[in-house]
Amino acid sequence: MTYATAMISLAVEQPNDALLEVAGQFAGQFSAKMIGIAAAMFSPPMYFLDGVASQRLIEEGEGAINRRMVELEGQFRAAMHGRARDVEWRSALELPARYVAREARAADLVIVGGDGNAILDPFAIAGPSDLVLQAGRPLLVVPAAVKWLDLRSVLVAWKDCPEARRAVADALPLLAKAKEVTVAGIAEEEGGQATVRRQADDVVGWLSRHGIVARAHVPERIGNAVIQLNRIAADTGAGVVVAGAYGHSRFREWVLGGVTQHLVGQAARCALLSR
Repeated sequence: MTYATAMISLAVEQPNDALLEVAGQFAGQFSAKMIGIAAAMFSPPMYFLDGVASQRLIEEGEGAINRRMVELEGQFRAAMHGRARDVEWRSALELPARYVAREARAADLVIVGGDGNAILDPFAIAGPSDLVLQAGRPLLVVPAAVKWLDLRSVLVAWKDCPEARRAVADALPLLAKAKEVTVAGIAEEEGGQATVRRQADDVVGWLSRHGIVARAHVPERIGNAVIQLNRIAADTGAGVVVAGAYGHSRFREWVLGGVTQHLVGQAARCALLSR
């Protein structure tokens, strides 16, 4: 059980320090090939330019992007030096989310920066909210303030749905390296704790047959999964949360469920998301 290849999606207009540090640790933990990737498109100003001036503006904008790509490649290769068994670089003048999602076929997992609940420029950044819906690969989301792939304790945010089942399966190599694994389920209605407990126990049993020791945790309180999972993550000292990603609409308000949107925007810990 391992991740043989991981893809690191670098941002053109934001710092990538935390992302590269965690990716380097990931490369060492899993002896993985690391593919660095970045894309951007020049977005011309809204005011009108014609003829030679317009063409010059486009050429200057694309030239600046190409220079930034060279800089990012250098940062990526420096961060992976001595850590990854093999490295590769890919870049393009293209919409970032579309390009990274397409190229993700080459990797087991995509490592991407968190969005901090900001509205990201789609011409410059492949945000996790877009990638988790398009890539067809699990995402390891790294907040800007997190510079350690902390696998001492991992929390599985369990919900009995296909996305959560896929997330736990995708996370098996990571869970196998964790010192402590907690499978937490939140009852959504009064009297539902017994059902959720049985589901969480099934997941714990399934993990045990993969050689992973885990424990189930189902709080007595019902509902408000974001607050409860935050509390459990803090109590268990979770460095990573594993969760399914839910949602279908392109509009941000409806793209992801509350827990998933919280995980791509929070700053306290990494999250492994699958859909």
